[in-house]
Amino acid sequence: MAIRSVRPNFLRKLRRLNSTAPTTIPPSIFAGEPATAALTPPTTTSTDPIINLTDPKKLFSSVSTTKLIKSSITLYMASMEPMVDFGTWVMNSGLMSNPISNQIISKAIEHSFYDHFCAGKDLDGAGRTVGKLWGGGLRTMLDYGLEHANDNESCDRNLEEFIKTIGSTKSLPTSPVSFVVVKITALCPTSLLRRVSDLLRWEYKDSSLHLPWKLKTLPIFSASSPLYHTPEKPDPLTREEEHDLNLAYQRLIKICQSSLEASVPLLIDAEETDIQPAIDYFTYSAAIEYNRDDNPLIFNTIQAYLKDAKERMVAAKRAADEMGVPVGFKLVRGAYMSKENRLAYSLQVKSPIHDSIQDTHACYNECAAFMLEQIARGSGSVVLATHNLESGKLAATKAVDLGIEKDSRNLQFAQLYGMAEALSFGLRNAGFRVSKYLPFGPVDQIMPYLLRRAEENRGLLNTSALDRELMRKELLRRLTSPPGS
Repeated sequence: MAIRSVRPNFLRKLRRLNSTAPTTIPPSIFAGEPATAALTPPTTTSTDPIINLTDPKKLFSSVSTTKLIKSSITLYMASMEPMVDFGTWVMNSGLMSNPISNQIISKAIEHSFYDHFCAGKDLDGAGRTVGKLWGGGLRTMLDYGLEHANDNESCDRNLEEFIKTIGSTKSLPTSPVSFVVVKITALCPTSLLRRVSDLLRWEYKDSSLHLPWKLKTLPIFSASSPLYHTPEKPDPLTREEEHDLNLAYQRLIKICQSSLEASVPLLIDAEETDIQPAIDYFTYSAAIEYNRDDNPLIFNTIQAYLKDAKERMVAAKRAADEMGVPVGFKLVRGAYMSKENRLAYSLQVKSPIHDSIQDTHACYNECAAFMLEQIARGSGSVVLATHNLESGKLAATKAVDLGIEKDSRNLQFAQLYGMAEALSFGLRNAGFRVSKYLPFGPVDQIMPYLLRRAEENRGLLNTSALDRELMRKELLRRLTSPPGS
């Protein structure tokens, strides 16, 4: 662990070292004051790499020593898979129903994993985190930790939270908030999303099916898309379901209007394949209505672990080009592999997930290369959300080779808050736009969300070895170097 060299006689030095990180933080954005070739190995002729991950001093120049120590400890604990199992067991056990044990557990979580991976309990707390990251040269994606909604009342409450989050970014002429994250599952009951997805799938199978409620949208399926979720023709939406569908879309429209007024774009989260068609439908329909000029307002998420990912993305991009609609994508690998594989196995069909991690990596890199080439031609925007060092390096190199400006608004990189710090700082130091994905909300509300993410991304946290090693080296350097070095 990185703290083995920290002995009591270093405490005075430790206090001094904490002052090496910037202490002046821009005013809080919430205070109302200003403050398709695949990716291939580098072809640039420079002897220096685009992203330098070998100098811990430069990488962690904006991070205090206390923060480095806490991060090292937390990442070490989170790298052990039994911690995920234990955390899941505790959160689902009777201990949480006992007021005393609940308070003890919640406090322990709040001051360890929650503090490391979450931005704060509310907008004020998130604003302070945004300010610290902005002071270190990183932008942020605000994600209020909302779960799936089951009725219109909860959807309306969620709408208000999204509007508040967007409104909090209005005060600055240039906001450190790059995106606000929106979950369609928080705006439309999941059962209705499933019904709509079934009907969209059947319409793809049978083009004669008429969907009277359907708005203009972009392609949602490809020839390799999984359709096994809908084995028989579904019933049409009832009058009540159509009414609720319209209410859900109007909620999204209100969010889009608020986003337009605040000049902050939206990232629409992806979900499992059984409801993803409806999410794509919502997203693309709103994009057609609101995406204008060269800067898309609404970005859809493409999960590269799906076999049909590139086909669907290319089809949507080409259709948008024909319509004159600028389109933006967030590219991720995916978070629901276990659920998707279990469902496919239970139905005795082929999984929609790539057969190997190498295939997923290849798909991600091919999708990234396609969008980078589109951007170089003056069309499209992409957020490359990745913790994979190789993908980050390849994309950065290709962007430079294609002549894309590093500070281009059409190209951004992103990582989860508290993870892949070396990659984030390396990309920042290279001059690229980098954002950290910031979940925030009350501890009891957001911890189940984070535990689900940890379970779905089992094994992802143990890839933090590079971060932990570089943090250890930087801590040793600070604790053994003369003052001011």
